[in-house]
Amino acid sequence: MDNLFGKIFVNTKERSDAPELMDDFAMEGEVLRDALDKIASINKLLGGNAVTLEGVERLLNAETDREISILDVGCGNGDMLRVLAEYGYKKGLRFQLSGIDANEFTIGHARKLSSAYGNISYVCADIFEEIKQERAYDVILCTLTLHHFKDAALLGLMEGFIGKARLGVVVNDLQRSAVAYYLFKLICLVFGLNSMSRDDGLTSILRGFKHKDLLGYSRQLNLKKYLIRWKWAFRYQWVIFTR
Repeated sequence: MDNLFGKIFVNTKERSDAPELMDDFAMEGEVLRDALDKIASINKLLGGNAVTLEGVERLLNAETDREISILDVGCGNGDMLRVLAEYGYKKGLRFQLSGIDANEFTIGHARKLSSAYGNISYVCADIFEEIKQERAYDVILCTLTLHHFKDAALLGLMEGFIGKARLGVVVNDLQRSAVAYYLFKLICLVFGLNSMSRDDGLTSILRGFKHKDLLGYSRQLNLKKYLIRWKWAFRYQWVIFTR
């Protein structure tokens, strides 16, 4: 039991700056593929995709009579883009969907899984380089990606997103919580997550956010219109309106 739960208390007062194995953009192989797919499955099961989709709906509002371009930053295996493609088909919306990730293996896996979707494309690139380009999008998504960055880089990235998103930005990321930390340990047992997924998942939670963090970023970014909402399971939805 000690090996499962470790210390009785975990400190969540401040964001951790511990690295994750997935931060190695040269990583590839079956272990990574398994981790990407398990993360996507758990995210779907716990309602994570719905958190992002609800944010997109808020930004679109009446913008349904033209093609909408959406960029998913840190797209992983592309599950969120496929959810959006299905949603668009069902609602009669015209979406042009793009995913970006810095790992070539991850992008290759996402392309294979999305081969049936004509309106989804992927690019392997550094997001900090992408936001310097002249390209703009209607909506930029950042699902379970923002916590990978330390505060200074995070603020620079968000400033870039805000400048590139015509309608707004949707962030869906983890709440930094001791309860979430220990519940994830149980999820690891139930889903049989590999050691990389387990260790990175726990680190991700400790690199996640509290409400005060997102409020502080919003003030530093001088945001005029935004929403911060807690969502199950231990998520924050941060919707920034740019129009």
